Amino acid sequence: MFGAKGTPDTSGYGRLRRVIEFPAPSQRPYGGWYDAAVDRIAELMPSTPNAITKVVVERGDLTLHVHRDHLLALAKILRDDAYLRFELFSGVSGVHYPTDTGRELHAVYHLASLTHNRRIRLEVSAPDGDPHIPSVVSVYPSADWHERETFDMFGLIFDGHPHLTRILMPDDWPGHPQRKDYPLGGIPVEYKGATIPSPDNRRSYN
Repeated sequence: MFGAKGTPDTSGYGRLRRVIEFPAPSQRPYGGWYDAAVDRIAELMPSTPNAITKVVVERGDLTLHVHRDHLLALAKILRDDAYLRFELFSGVSGVHYPTDTGRELHAVYHLASLTHNRRIRLEVSAPDGDPHIPSVVSVYPSADWHERETFDMFGLIFDGHPHLTRILMPDDWPGHPQRKDYPLGGIPVEYKGATIPSPDNRRSYN
């Protein structure tokens, strides 16, 4: 589960470590329709050549790493341009990389083109000390609850969101439960007065 071998520990309490290796930028030709799509974006955003910081083709999927200042403009182009036409917003995933200094928090947007039967990912990062990225709700209204969940679980703040509040945890809940620095257990839970034991005090299934 954690990429470690030789141990039945799946809780993470054994302080297992897996080296995170970020995919390197892909080199042209990317293959398929990817080259034409990247060229089309560059053609439509001539004044912002640094909007896309990295292009990655990994396991057959195209991911564009986007500077957060240009996310909203790129989302509009991806939705509205006839050649691109990514009209379906599938979701946004939050990721926490504590060792990725200056880019600790990532938001990964999943878009699909029903017109052309294509999929694309946009990945945006923000530093832990300034976890702000623009909301895409004005472009993709269905992003509303997805961005609220990512805010709730990871602490990313989506500027311009119409009502950015917690969606799973109570409004006064401390912290963001899916961050790597959040406790695995041993914290009070307000439901029915229960508590979650820390991993070393839980039942062993071996």
